[in-house]
Amino acid sequence: MTQFDPLRVGLIGAGGRWGPRAHVPALKGIAETELFAVCTAHAETAQAAADKFGVECAYRSDKAMNANPQVEAVAVAVRVPAHYELTKNAIEAGKHVFCEWPLGANTKEAEELAALARKKNVRTMVGLQRRASPAYLYMRELIQQGYVGQVLSVNMMLMNSGVLTRTADRTWQRDVTLGANTLTITFAHAFDAMCMVVGELTELSAIVSTQVPQWFESDTKKYVDVTSPDNIMVHGRLENGAIVNAYCGVHPYYGSGHRFEIYGREGTLSMIGGGEGGEELRRKILGGHKDDKALQELPVPERFKRVPEAVRNGPAYDVGQMWVKFAEGIRTGSSIDPDFDHAVRRHRTLDAVVRASQTGQRQKVIL
Repeated sequence: MTQFDPLRVGLIGAGGRWGPRAHVPALKGIAETELFAVCTAHAETAQAAADKFGVECAYRSDKAMNANPQVEAVAVAVRVPAHYELTKNAIEAGKHVFCEWPLGANTKEAEELAALARKKNVRTMVGLQRRASPAYLYMRELIQQGYVGQVLSVNMMLMNSGVLTRTADRTWQRDVTLGANTLTITFAHAFDAMCMVVGELTELSAIVSTQVPQWFESDTKKYVDVTSPDNIMVHGRLENGAIVNAYCGVHPYYGSGHRFEIYGREGTLSMIGGGEGGEELRRKILGGHKDDKALQELPVPERFKRVPEAVRNGPAYDVGQMWVKFAEGIRTGSSIDPDFDHAVRRHRTLDAVVRASQTGQRQKVIL
């Protein structure tokens, strides 16, 4: 049981997809937080969300919600183009902020938000939630304890199935400038988790490509042009000298899923499955050493699981783990990872990936 009062949270995006699926059950299911207020773009949808989730305060304006002194922290769980303004408003109102990833539609927005948060002395968290995943945390501990010895090479692949046909309200992600695509979301989540386990890249080469340049809108019966990438290949070197292959692709049919392999002088670690957000229960860790006949499954210890059993399913699992960390960091003053400064680092890494692809030249990664 938590030793401090629950953190009172106002959720922006209570009428969307991710907020109700991930943040609501997480915030209501752990002792460290209280879902205190909800905010949507319209008064009627805000009240409907408040009634549905059993919340007292409903707002159609984020600034009105920010003006409530009882709201201590704001969760921004809306489409990426709106992240900057909503997060900026919350910080300027003196609220702690949990913003979904990507923090901004571009690096400049992320840098400005991180700088403003430091200036206003508020605590921040960005929704790179695999950093709170019990499976990834266990893999990181195993690497730090020397399970594989010196890390020699890392292979990460995430092959998803894509949707070439969708309704017009879901084709906005085709525009690369809006900041929500396979590079910034699908690849970035898996890549960030990989870096948490084995360390950051210091140099990289890359191919970022749009292999399917049009989507079909099923309701308008029109084809729309796509500038967002759907295939990302990165080759690089870690701080410790290990080499990395990271490939993420969204393909028309039958993607083979997620595989994350670490090869060292003393052994091998592998994660199979769970490449998407909310798939903690499908993440299987396998490990083996020289004299083992085969890789053996390594169950994740209970000590990494910070949320109650009722929250250990679907997207609420990793997000709930994040909220436990965020609430504790705010209440106790302990460090928070990943915060907005970390988000800036990851945005800059993605910029290096794009530059490497556009120029055909290997890029140094500035950490």
